[in-house]
Amino acid sequence: MAGGMSAECPEPRPGGPQGQSPGPGRQCPPPITPAPWSLPRWRAYVAAAVLCYINLLNYMNWFIIAGVLLDVQEVFQISDSHAGLLQTVFIGCLLLSAPVFGYLGDRYSRKTTMSFGILLWSGAGLSSSFISPRYSWLFFLSRGVMGTGSASYATIAPTILGDLFVRDERTRVLAVFYIFIPVGSGLGYVLGSAVTTLTGNWRWALRIVPCLEAVALILLILLVPDPPRGATEMQGEGAVGGSRSSWCEDVRYLGKNCSFVWSTLGVTAMAFVTGALGFWAPKFLLEARVVHGLQPPCFQEPCSNPDSLIFGSLTIMTGVIGVILGAEAARRYKKVIPRAEPLICASSLLATAPCLYLALILAPTTLLASYVFLGLGELLLSCNWAVVADILLSVVVPRCRGTAEALQITVGHILGDAGSPYLTGLISSVLRARRPDSYLQRFLSLQQSFLCCAFVIALGGGCFLLTALYLERDEARAWQPGTGTPESKDVDSNDPERQGLLSGAAASTEEP
Repeated sequence: MAGGMSAECPEPRPGGPQGQSPGPGRQCPPPITPAPWSLPRWRAYVAAAVLCYINLLNYMNWFIIAGVLLDVQEVFQISDSHAGLLQTVFIGCLLLSAPVFGYLGDRYSRKTTMSFGILLWSGAGLSSSFISPRYSWLFFLSRGVMGTGSASYATIAPTILGDLFVRDERTRVLAVFYIFIPVGSGLGYVLGSAVTTLTGNWRWALRIVPCLEAVALILLILLVPDPPRGATEMQGEGAVGGSRSSWCEDVRYLGKNCSFVWSTLGVTAMAFVTGALGFWAPKFLLEARVVHGLQPPCFQEPCSNPDSLIFGSLTIMTGVIGVILGAEAARRYKKVIPRAEPLICASSLLATAPCLYLALILAPTTLLASYVFLGLGELLLSCNWAVVADILLSVVVPRCRGTAEALQITVGHILGDAGSPYLTGLISSVLRARRPDSYLQRFLSLQQSFLCCAFVIALGGGCFLLTALYLERDEARAWQPGTGTPESKDVDSNDPERQGLLSGAAASTEEP
Protein backbone atom coordinates (compact mmCIF):
# COMPACT_ATOMS: atom_id res chain seq x y z
CA MET A 1 0.00 0.00 0.00
CA ALA A 2 1.44 3.40 -0.96
CA GLY A 3 2.38 5.64 1.92
CA GLY A 4 0.19 8.48 0.60
CA MET A 5 -2.94 6.35 0.47
CA SER A 6 -5.54 7.55 3.02
CA ALA A 7 -7.00 5.14 5.57
CA GLU A 8 -10.62 4.16 5.32
CA CYS A 9 -13.16 6.12 7.35
CA PRO A 10 -14.49 4.06 10.25
CA GLU A 11 -17.93 5.64 10.12
CA PRO A 12 -20.31 6.39 7.22
CA ARG A 13 -20.39 9.87 5.82
CA PRO A 14 -22.78 11.66 3.47
CA GLY A 15 -22.45 10.54 -0.11
CA GLY A 16 -20.55 7.30 0.46
CA PRO A 17 -20.83 3.96 2.17
CA GLN A 18 -18.99 2.98 5.33
CA GLY A 19 -15.32 2.28 4.75
CA GLN A 20 -15.04 4.35 1.54
CA SER A 21 -11.70 6.11 1.13
CA PRO A 22 -11.96 9.89 1.40
CA GLY A 23 -9.44 10.36 -1.38
CA PRO A 24 -5.94 11.88 -1.51
CA GLY A 25 -5.39 14.95 0.66
CA ARG A 26 -8.79 14.69 2.32
CA GLN A 27 -9.62 13.73 5.90
CA CYS A 28 -12.48 11.73 7.33
CA PRO A 29 -15.20 13.95 8.79
CA PRO A 30 -15.41 14.06 12.59
CA PRO A 31 -17.87 11.59 14.15
CA ILE A 32 -21.32 12.98 14.66
CA THR A 33 -22.23 13.22 18.35
CA PRO A 34 -25.80 13.60 19.59
CA ALA A 35 -26.90 17.10 20.48
CA PRO A 36 -27.07 17.70 24.22
CA TRP A 37 -30.55 17.26 25.64
CA SER A 38 -32.16 20.38 27.02
CA LEU A 39 -35.51 21.44 28.42
CA PRO A 40 -36.83 24.92 29.24
CA ARG A 41 -36.69 25.61 32.96
CA TRP A 42 -40.42 26.28 33.16
CA ARG A 43 -41.13 22.85 31.64
CA ALA A 44 -38.87 21.21 34.21
CA TYR A 45 -40.69 22.94 37.06
CA VAL A 46 -44.11 22.02 35.64
CA ALA A 47 -42.97 18.38 35.43
CA ALA A 48 -41.72 18.57 39.04
CA ALA A 49 -45.09 19.96 40.15
CA VAL A 50 -46.93 17.06 38.49
CA LEU A 51 -44.60 14.52 40.09
CA CYS A 52 -45.16 16.15 43.49
CA TYR A 53 -48.93 15.94 43.03
CA ILE A 54 -48.71 12.23 42.20
CA ASN A 55 -46.42 11.68 45.19
CA LEU A 56 -49.12 13.27 47.37
CA LEU A 57 -51.72 10.79 46.09
CA ASN A 58 -49.29 7.91 46.41
CA TYR A 59 -48.76 8.46 50.13
CA MET A 60 -52.43 9.16 50.75
CA ASN A 61 -53.02 5.58 49.61
CA TRP A 62 -50.37 4.32 52.01
CA PHE A 63 -52.17 5.56 55.11
CA ILE A 64 -55.82 6.07 54.21
CA ILE A 65 -56.64 2.68 55.74
CA ALA A 66 -55.04 3.76 59.04
CA GLY A 67 -57.54 6.65 59.19
CA VAL A 68 -60.49 4.21 59.10
CA LEU A 69 -58.79 1.27 60.80
CA LEU A 70 -61.39 0.83 63.54
CA ASP A 71 -64.17 0.61 60.95
CA VAL A 72 -62.21 -1.87 58.84
CA GLN A 73 -61.63 -4.05 61.90
CA GLU A 74 -65.33 -3.98 62.76
CA VAL A 75 -66.50 -4.81 59.21
CA PHE A 76 -64.03 -7.62 58.52
CA GLN A 77 -63.80 -8.78 62.16
CA ILE A 78 -59.98 -8.78 62.33
CA SER A 79 -57.71 -8.51 65.36
CA ASP A 80 -54.79 -6.10 65.87
CA SER A 81 -52.26 -8.59 64.49
CA HIS A 82 -54.34 -9.17 61.33
CA ALA A 83 -55.00 -5.44 60.99
CA GLY A 84 -51.25 -4.83 61.01
CA LEU A 85 -50.98 -7.46 58.30
CA LEU A 86 -52.93 -5.14 55.96
CA GLN A 87 -49.98 -2.76 55.86
CA THR A 88 -47.50 -5.62 55.78
CA VAL A 89 -49.13 -7.05 52.65
CA PHE A 90 -49.08 -3.61 51.02
CA ILE A 91 -45.40 -3.05 51.80
CA GLY A 92 -44.45 -6.66 51.07
CA CYS A 93 -45.80 -6.49 47.51
CA LEU A 94 -44.18 -3.08 47.08
CA LEU A 95 -40.74 -4.38 48.03
CA LEU A 96 -41.03 -7.51 45.87
CA SER A 97 -41.91 -5.46 42.79
CA ALA A 98 -39.53 -2.53 43.41
CA PRO A 99 -36.43 -4.29 41.92
CA VAL A 100 -38.43 -5.14 38.80
CA PHE A 101 -39.52 -1.54 38.32
CA GLY A 102 -35.98 -0.35 39.11
CA TYR A 103 -34.63 -2.59 36.34
CA LEU A 104 -37.28 -1.36 33.89
CA GLY A 105 -36.71 2.27 34.90
CA ASP A 106 -32.98 2.04 34.14
CA ARG A 107 -33.52 0.53 30.70
CA TYR A 108 -36.93 1.43 29.28
CA SER A 109 -39.41 4.31 29.26
CA ARG A 110 -39.82 5.59 32.80
CA LYS A 111 -42.99 7.47 31.90
CA THR A 112 -44.71 4.36 30.58
CA THR A 113 -43.70 2.35 33.64
CA MET A 114 -45.08 4.97 36.05
CA SER A 115 -48.33 5.25 34.05
CA PHE A 116 -48.84 1.50 34.36
CA GLY A 117 -48.25 1.71 38.11
CA ILE A 118 -50.82 4.50 38.57
CA LEU A 119 -53.44 2.51 36.65
CA LEU A 120 -52.68 -0.55 38.77
CA TRP A 121 -52.92 1.08 42.20
CA SER A 122 -55.93 3.28 41.41
CA GLY A 123 -57.89 0.36 39.95
CA ALA A 124 -57.11 -1.83 42.96
CA GLY A 125 -58.04 0.95 45.38
CA LEU A 126 -61.39 1.57 43.71
CA SER A 127 -62.30 -2.11 43.52
CA SER A 128 -61.41 -2.66 47.20
CA SER A 129 -64.23 -0.32 48.25
CA PHE A 130 -66.81 -2.82 46.93
CA ILE A 131 -65.51 -5.98 48.65
CA SER A 132 -67.99 -7.82 50.85
CA PRO A 133 -67.11 -8.62 54.50
CA ARG A 134 -67.32 -12.32 53.58
CA TYR A 135 -64.27 -11.96 51.33
CA SER A 136 -61.77 -10.31 53.63
CA TRP A 137 -58.92 -12.08 51.81
CA LEU A 138 -59.79 -10.06 48.69
CA PHE A 139 -59.36 -6.87 50.68
CA PHE A 140 -55.87 -7.99 51.71
CA LEU A 141 -55.12 -8.91 48.08
CA SER A 142 -56.22 -5.50 46.83
CA ARG A 143 -53.82 -3.83 49.29
CA GLY A 144 -51.04 -5.96 47.84
CA VAL A 145 -51.87 -4.90 44.27
CA MET A 146 -51.89 -1.27 45.38
CA GLY A 147 -48.41 -1.78 46.86
CA THR A 148 -47.19 -3.20 43.56
CA GLY A 149 -48.43 -0.16 41.65
CA SER A 150 -46.98 2.21 44.21
CA ALA A 151 -43.53 0.64 43.78
CA SER A 152 -43.30 1.83 40.18
CA TYR A 153 -43.68 5.46 41.18
CA ALA A 154 -41.63 5.44 44.37
CA THR A 155 -38.74 3.83 42.49
CA ILE A 156 -38.65 5.93 39.33
CA ALA A 157 -39.94 9.43 40.09
CA PRO A 158 -36.86 10.60 42.10
CA THR A 159 -34.55 9.55 39.26
CA ILE A 160 -36.45 11.77 36.79
CA LEU A 161 -36.08 14.72 39.14
CA GLY A 162 -32.38 13.87 39.43
CA ASP A 163 -32.12 14.16 35.63
CA LEU A 164 -34.05 17.44 35.43
CA PHE A 165 -32.17 19.35 38.15
CA VAL A 166 -28.68 19.44 39.61
CA ARG A 167 -26.81 20.62 42.75
CA ASP A 168 -28.64 23.20 44.94
CA GLU A 169 -31.60 23.32 42.58
CA ARG A 170 -32.00 19.57 42.87
CA THR A 171 -31.83 19.76 46.68
CA ARG A 172 -34.65 22.29 46.75
CA VAL A 173 -36.84 20.35 44.31
CA LEU A 174 -36.30 17.11 46.20
CA ALA A 175 -37.23 18.91 49.41
CA VAL A 176 -40.57 19.94 47.90
CA PHE A 177 -41.08 16.45 46.45
CA TYR A 178 -40.47 14.75 49.80
CA ILE A 179 -42.65 17.24 51.66
CA PHE A 180 -45.53 15.33 50.14
CA ILE A 181 -44.60 12.15 52.02
CA PRO A 182 -45.81 13.52 55.39
CA VAL A 183 -48.42 15.74 53.72
CA GLY A 184 -49.86 12.81 51.77
CA SER A 185 -49.69 10.55 54.81
CA GLY A 186 -51.46 13.13 56.96
CA LEU A 187 -54.11 13.78 54.32
CA GLY A 188 -54.70 10.04 54.15
CA TYR A 189 -55.70 10.05 57.82
CA VAL A 190 -57.73 13.25 57.43
CA LEU A 191 -59.54 12.13 54.26
CA GLY A 192 -60.39 8.72 55.68
CA SER A 193 -61.75 10.14 58.92
CA ALA A 194 -63.53 13.14 57.36
CA VAL A 195 -65.25 11.20 54.58
CA THR A 196 -66.40 8.55 57.06
CA THR A 197 -67.88 11.25 59.28
CA LEU A 198 -69.63 13.01 56.37
CA THR A 199 -71.01 9.93 54.61
CA GLY A 200 -71.26 7.43 57.46
CA ASN A 201 -69.45 4.91 55.25
CA TRP A 202 -65.66 4.49 55.26
CA ARG A 203 -65.73 2.93 51.78
CA TRP A 204 -66.28 6.32 50.13
CA ALA A 205 -62.81 7.35 51.25
CA LEU A 206 -61.42 4.68 48.89
CA ARG A 207 -63.58 5.89 46.00
CA ILE A 208 -62.56 9.55 45.99
CA VAL A 209 -58.81 9.11 45.56
CA PRO A 210 -59.01 7.18 42.21
CA CYS A 211 -60.77 10.20 40.66
CA LEU A 212 -57.80 12.38 41.62
CA GLU A 213 -55.43 9.72 40.27
CA ALA A 214 -57.16 9.77 36.87
CA VAL A 215 -56.32 13.48 36.64
CA ALA A 216 -52.75 12.70 37.72
CA LEU A 217 -52.34 10.13 34.95
CA ILE A 218 -53.44 12.62 32.28
CA LEU A 219 -51.04 15.26 33.61
CA LEU A 220 -48.20 12.74 33.67
CA ILE A 221 -48.72 11.76 30.05
CA LEU A 222 -49.04 15.36 28.80
CA LEU A 223 -46.57 17.33 30.92
CA VAL A 224 -43.76 15.09 32.22
CA PRO A 225 -40.79 14.35 29.91
CA ASP A 226 -38.52 11.33 30.13
CA PRO A 227 -35.03 12.91 30.02
CA PRO A 228 -31.90 10.94 29.10
CA ARG A 229 -30.31 9.48 32.20
CA GLY A 230 -27.75 11.90 33.64
CA ALA A 231 -28.76 14.62 31.17
CA THR A 232 -28.25 17.62 33.46
CA GLU A 233 -24.95 16.35 34.83
CA MET A 234 -23.14 15.87 31.49
CA GLN A 235 -22.65 12.19 32.31
CA GLY A 236 -21.18 10.88 29.10
CA GLU A 237 -22.47 7.33 29.27
CA GLY A 238 -25.73 8.15 30.95
CA ALA A 239 -26.56 11.12 28.76
CA VAL A 240 -25.82 9.74 25.33
CA GLY A 241 -26.75 6.12 25.84
CA GLY A 242 -23.37 4.45 26.23
CA SER A 243 -22.84 0.78 26.93
CA ARG A 244 -25.21 -0.65 29.50
CA SER A 245 -24.09 -2.73 32.42
CA SER A 246 -26.05 -5.76 33.55
CA TRP A 247 -28.32 -5.71 36.58
CA CYS A 248 -25.92 -7.96 38.51
CA GLU A 249 -23.04 -5.57 37.78
CA ASP A 250 -25.13 -2.66 39.06
CA VAL A 251 -25.93 -4.54 42.26
CA ARG A 252 -22.26 -5.42 42.80
CA TYR A 253 -21.33 -1.78 42.32
CA LEU A 254 -23.92 -0.66 44.85
CA GLY A 255 -22.86 -3.33 47.34
CA LYS A 256 -19.34 -1.87 47.32
CA ASN A 257 -20.67 1.67 47.75
CA CYS A 258 -20.44 2.04 51.55
CA SER A 259 -22.30 5.35 51.64
CA PHE A 260 -25.22 3.74 49.83
CA VAL A 261 -25.19 0.66 52.08
CA TRP A 262 -25.10 2.51 55.41
CA SER A 263 -27.57 5.20 54.35
CA THR A 264 -29.94 2.43 53.19
CA LEU A 265 -29.76 0.85 56.65
CA GLY A 266 -30.47 4.26 58.17
CA VAL A 267 -33.50 4.65 55.89
CA THR A 268 -34.59 1.16 57.00
CA ALA A 269 -34.69 2.30 60.63
CA MET A 270 -36.71 5.36 59.60
CA ALA A 271 -39.12 3.15 57.65
CA PHE A 272 -39.55 0.78 60.61
CA VAL A 273 -40.59 3.58 62.93
CA THR A 274 -42.66 5.44 60.34
CA GLY A 275 -44.56 2.26 59.44
CA ALA A 276 -45.39 1.33 63.03
CA LEU A 277 -46.18 4.89 64.09
CA GLY A 278 -48.16 5.79 61.00
CA PHE A 279 -50.38 2.72 61.20
CA TRP A 280 -51.02 2.45 64.93
CA ALA A 281 -50.67 5.99 66.33
CA PRO A 282 -54.30 7.08 65.67
CA LYS A 283 -55.63 4.01 67.49
CA PHE A 284 -53.06 4.42 70.28
CA LEU A 285 -54.12 8.03 70.83
CA LEU A 286 -57.82 7.08 70.72
CA GLU A 287 -57.31 4.45 73.42
CA ALA A 288 -55.36 7.00 75.46
CA ARG A 289 -58.38 9.32 75.28
CA VAL A 290 -60.62 6.48 76.45
CA VAL A 291 -58.27 5.77 79.38
CA HIS A 292 -58.35 9.46 80.35
CA GLY A 293 -62.17 9.43 80.19
CA LEU A 294 -62.31 11.92 77.32
CA GLN A 295 -64.17 9.56 74.97
CA PRO A 296 -66.32 6.40 75.35
CA PRO A 297 -65.10 3.10 73.84
CA CYS A 298 -66.25 2.17 70.32
CA PHE A 299 -67.89 -1.23 69.80
CA GLN A 300 -69.83 -0.62 66.56
CA GLU A 301 -69.03 1.16 63.30
CA PRO A 302 -68.79 3.94 62.31
CA CYS A 303 -66.20 4.72 64.98
CA SER A 304 -65.59 8.44 65.41
CA ASN A 305 -61.85 8.93 65.91
CA PRO A 306 -60.89 12.62 66.20
CA ASP A 307 -57.29 11.54 66.71
CA SER A 308 -57.07 10.54 63.04
CA LEU A 309 -57.75 14.18 62.17
CA ILE A 310 -55.44 15.48 64.89
CA PHE A 311 -52.60 13.10 64.08
CA GLY A 312 -53.05 13.71 60.36
CA SER A 313 -52.88 17.48 60.81
CA LEU A 314 -49.86 17.09 63.08
CA THR A 315 -48.14 14.90 60.50
CA ILE A 316 -48.74 17.43 57.73
CA MET A 317 -47.51 20.40 59.76
CA THR A 318 -44.41 18.74 61.19
CA GLY A 319 -43.66 17.10 57.84
CA VAL A 320 -43.66 20.34 55.87
CA ILE A 321 -41.55 22.17 58.45
CA GLY A 322 -39.19 19.23 58.98
CA VAL A 323 -38.47 18.60 55.29
CA ILE A 324 -37.82 22.30 54.66
CA LEU A 325 -35.54 22.60 57.70
CA GLY A 326 -33.58 19.47 56.81
CA ALA A 327 -33.11 20.40 53.16
CA GLU A 328 -32.14 24.00 53.93
CA ALA A 329 -29.68 22.91 56.63
CA ALA A 330 -28.10 20.43 54.20
CA ARG A 331 -27.89 23.03 51.42
CA ARG A 332 -26.18 25.58 53.65
CA TYR A 333 -23.82 23.42 55.67
CA LYS A 334 -22.57 21.03 52.98
CA LYS A 335 -20.78 24.00 51.42
CA VAL A 336 -18.52 24.25 54.48
CA ILE A 337 -18.84 20.70 55.89
CA PRO A 338 -18.68 18.08 53.10
CA ARG A 339 -20.22 15.44 55.35
CA ALA A 340 -23.08 17.65 56.54
CA GLU A 341 -25.90 15.61 54.97
CA PRO A 342 -25.37 12.29 56.85
CA LEU A 343 -24.47 14.21 60.03
CA ILE A 344 -27.80 16.06 59.87
CA CYS A 345 -29.62 12.74 59.44
CA ALA A 346 -27.71 11.13 62.32
CA SER A 347 -28.30 13.98 64.77
CA SER A 348 -32.02 14.24 63.96
CA LEU A 349 -32.59 10.50 64.42
CA LEU A 350 -30.63 10.36 67.68
CA ALA A 351 -32.78 13.24 68.96
CA THR A 352 -35.97 11.51 67.76
CA ALA A 353 -35.40 8.46 70.01
CA PRO A 354 -35.94 10.18 73.41
CA CYS A 355 -38.88 12.17 72.00
CA LEU A 356 -40.71 8.99 70.99
CA TYR A 357 -39.91 7.34 74.30
CA LEU A 358 -41.29 10.26 76.30
CA ALA A 359 -44.40 10.47 74.08
CA LEU A 360 -45.20 6.84 74.85
CA ILE A 361 -44.36 6.91 78.55
CA LEU A 362 -46.27 10.14 79.28
CA ALA A 363 -49.46 9.15 77.41
CA PRO A 364 -51.16 7.49 80.45
CA THR A 365 -50.30 10.51 82.61
CA THR A 366 -50.76 13.59 80.43
CA LEU A 367 -52.08 13.43 76.90
CA LEU A 368 -50.94 16.96 76.01
CA ALA A 369 -47.28 16.22 76.78
CA SER A 370 -47.56 13.02 74.73
CA TYR A 371 -48.79 15.02 71.73
CA VAL A 372 -45.98 17.57 72.15
CA PHE A 373 -43.21 14.97 72.17
CA LEU A 374 -44.87 12.97 69.40
CA GLY A 375 -45.00 16.09 67.23
CA LEU A 376 -41.37 16.91 68.00
CA GLY A 377 -40.34 13.36 67.11
CA GLU A 378 -42.21 13.56 63.80
CA LEU A 379 -40.60 16.93 63.07
CA LEU A 380 -37.08 15.55 63.60
CA LEU A 381 -37.87 12.41 61.61
CA SER A 382 -39.16 14.47 58.67
CA CYS A 383 -35.89 16.42 58.45
CA ASN A 384 -34.32 13.44 56.66
CA TRP A 385 -36.55 12.60 53.70
CA ALA A 386 -35.09 15.00 51.13
CA VAL A 387 -31.57 14.70 52.54
CA VAL A 388 -31.32 10.90 52.18
CA ALA A 389 -32.56 11.13 48.59
CA ASP A 390 -29.86 13.70 47.80
CA ILE A 391 -27.23 11.45 49.39
CA LEU A 392 -28.21 8.60 47.07
CA LEU A 393 -28.18 10.78 43.96
CA SER A 394 -24.75 12.20 44.85
CA VAL A 395 -22.95 8.89 45.50
CA VAL A 396 -24.51 6.73 42.73
CA VAL A 397 -23.80 7.12 39.01
CA PRO A 398 -26.85 7.97 36.86
CA ARG A 399 -26.77 4.71 34.91
CA CYS A 400 -28.02 2.72 37.92
CA ARG A 401 -29.92 5.22 40.03
CA GLY A 402 -33.20 3.44 39.33
CA THR A 403 -31.71 0.20 40.60
CA ALA A 404 -30.29 2.02 43.63
CA GLU A 405 -33.70 3.53 44.45
CA ALA A 406 -35.30 0.09 44.04
CA LEU A 407 -32.78 -1.63 46.31
CA GLN A 408 -33.10 1.07 48.95
CA ILE A 409 -36.88 0.75 48.84
CA THR A 410 -36.68 -3.05 48.97
CA VAL A 411 -34.26 -3.26 51.88
CA GLY A 412 -35.92 -0.38 53.71
CA HIS A 413 -39.34 -1.97 53.47
CA ILE A 414 -38.46 -5.63 53.95
CA LEU A 415 -36.58 -4.85 57.17
CA GLY A 416 -38.60 -1.75 58.03
CA ASP A 417 -42.26 -0.93 57.55
CA ALA A 418 -43.21 -4.23 55.88
CA GLY A 419 -43.03 -5.95 59.24
CA SER A 420 -43.23 -3.20 61.86
CA PRO A 421 -47.05 -2.70 61.79
CA TYR A 422 -47.60 -6.46 61.99
CA LEU A 423 -44.90 -6.90 64.64
CA THR A 424 -46.36 -4.09 66.74
CA GLY A 425 -49.87 -5.54 66.50
CA LEU A 426 -48.59 -9.05 67.22
CA ILE A 427 -46.74 -7.97 70.37
CA SER A 428 -49.82 -6.05 71.46
CA SER A 429 -52.06 -9.11 70.94
CA VAL A 430 -49.64 -11.40 72.82
CA LEU A 431 -49.40 -9.01 75.77
CA ARG A 432 -53.16 -8.51 75.86
CA ALA A 433 -53.83 -12.26 75.88
CA ARG A 434 -51.97 -12.53 79.21
CA ARG A 435 -53.85 -9.67 80.89
CA PRO A 436 -57.40 -8.92 82.04
CA ASP A 437 -59.71 -7.75 79.26
CA SER A 438 -60.02 -4.03 79.94
CA TYR A 439 -59.44 -0.88 77.93
CA LEU A 440 -56.57 0.09 80.21
CA GLN A 441 -54.77 -3.19 79.57
CA ARG A 442 -55.44 -2.92 75.83
CA PHE A 443 -53.89 0.52 75.86
CA LEU A 444 -50.85 -0.56 77.91
CA SER A 445 -50.26 -3.54 75.60
CA LEU A 446 -50.15 -1.28 72.54
CA GLN A 447 -48.00 1.26 74.38
CA GLN A 448 -45.37 -1.31 75.35
CA SER A 449 -45.30 -2.83 71.86
CA PHE A 450 -44.31 0.64 70.59
CA LEU A 451 -41.22 1.00 72.81
CA CYS A 452 -38.92 -0.87 70.41
CA CYS A 453 -39.29 2.06 67.97
CA ALA A 454 -37.13 4.32 70.17
CA PHE A 455 -34.31 1.74 70.11
CA VAL A 456 -34.54 1.16 66.34
CA ILE A 457 -34.42 4.87 65.48
CA ALA A 458 -31.27 5.29 67.60
CA LEU A 459 -29.65 2.49 65.56
CA GLY A 460 -30.59 4.43 62.42
CA GLY A 461 -28.71 7.45 63.73
CA GLY A 462 -25.61 5.28 64.14
CA CYS A 463 -25.92 4.08 60.52
CA PHE A 464 -25.85 7.67 59.26
CA LEU A 465 -22.76 8.38 61.36
CA LEU A 466 -21.06 5.52 59.48
CA THR A 467 -22.34 6.98 56.20
CA ALA A 468 -20.47 10.19 57.00
CA LEU A 469 -17.17 8.27 57.12
CA TYR A 470 -17.47 7.19 53.48
CA LEU A 471 -19.43 10.02 51.84
CA GLU A 472 -16.59 12.07 50.33
CA ARG A 473 -14.84 9.01 48.93
CA ASP A 474 -17.99 7.66 47.28
CA GLU A 475 -18.94 11.05 45.84
CA ALA A 476 -15.49 11.24 44.28
CA ARG A 477 -15.79 7.74 42.83
CA ALA A 478 -19.16 8.63 41.29
CA TRP A 479 -17.31 11.21 39.17
CA GLN A 480 -14.28 9.10 38.30
CA PRO A 481 -13.65 8.11 34.67
CA GLY A 482 -14.80 4.60 33.96
CA THR A 483 -18.02 4.82 35.97
CA GLY A 484 -20.16 6.39 33.27
CA THR A 485 -19.03 9.92 34.19
CA PRO A 486 -17.10 12.49 32.25
CA GLU A 487 -13.33 12.70 32.14
CA SER A 488 -11.74 15.40 34.25
CA LYS A 489 -11.12 17.56 31.23
CA ASP A 490 -14.84 17.54 30.37
CA VAL A 491 -15.95 18.90 33.72
CA ASP A 492 -17.20 22.46 33.75
CA SER A 493 -14.25 24.65 34.69
CA ASN A 494 -16.60 26.92 36.61
CA ASP A 495 -17.80 24.10 38.86
CA PRO A 496 -15.30 23.88 41.74
CA GLU A 497 -17.41 21.28 43.54
CA ARG A 498 -17.02 18.73 40.75
CA GLN A 499 -13.38 19.61 40.16
CA GLY A 500 -12.74 19.04 43.86
CA LEU A 501 -14.45 15.67 43.77
CA LEU A 502 -12.39 14.51 40.80
CA SER A 503 -9.12 15.83 42.16
CA GLY A 504 -9.73 13.97 45.41
CA ALA A 505 -10.79 10.73 43.79
CA ALA A 506 -7.34 9.21 43.61
CA ALA A 507 -6.65 10.00 47.25
CA SER A 508 -9.99 8.56 48.32
CA THR A 509 -9.79 5.09 46.80
CA GLU A 510 -8.61 3.40 49.98
CA GLU A 511 -10.96 2.49 52.83
CA PRO A 512 -10.87 5.13 55.62
